Amino acid sequence: MTAEKLLEGHIFLLDKPLDWTSFQAVNKMKYKLKSEFGLPKKFKIGHAGTLDPRATGLLIVCTGKFTKKIPEIQDAPKEYWTEIKIGVQTESYDTEKPEILPQDISHITEEKVKEILSKFLGEIEQKPPIFSAIKIDGKRAYDMARAGQEVEMKSRKTTINYIEDIEIKFPLISFTVGCSKGTYIRSLAHDIGQELGVGAYLTQLRRTKIGDYNVEDATSDFLEKDYRFENL
Repeated sequence: MTAEKLLEGHIFLLDKPLDWTSFQAVNKMKYKLKSEFGLPKKFKIGHAGTLDPRATGLLIVCTGKFTKKIPEIQDAPKEYWTEIKIGVQTESYDTEKPEILPQDISHITEEKVKEILSKFLGEIEQKPPIFSAIKIDGKRAYDMARAGQEVEMKSRKTTINYIEDIEIKFPLISFTVGCSKGTYIRSLAHDIGQELGVGAYLTQLRRTKIGDYNVEDATSDFLEKDYRFENL
């Protein structure tokens, strides 16, 4: 790796750890690359699709002229490994907030779960979580929600291409989901719980693919203090 190559453009595949924001991961990369290669102050770098702090997995970072590829990468279909817990909910639809509204799930069968999951295939209407980065009147929805303000999210269309590799160990259900740009898996988890009539929230999320890019080819070594980029 050279400074010239980074300025010309490079794509890094990162395996984002739990509790890191996408912004933090990009800033970490930017600092390391600028320090190692003496890059200019206005060195271009950015990620191609936010990944929630409570999620892990594939985060694509583009540098230099390749930042122009970001919109194209963002438009690509995504794949996630997903785990949800039924019979309880959270305000954030994930583990950020405590569990509320416990429900009895003794009547829920594996057949019922699979029947409900199949209802979400194809184009669906979905409301993003109030704890999301969507802007409302110039403000981030999660900032408004954390400040206790009322947040009204508008429904949007999204597409679920497949739900497969379903494993059921009540109260946990895991599966792999392929979806279009803009899909909120937290909202999918919540909506599955509503369809089951017992509530649900997202307990684990790992992004495994963006288009042809796979998390198996990603690295988390960029977090290491002494990590260097000669071989990338």
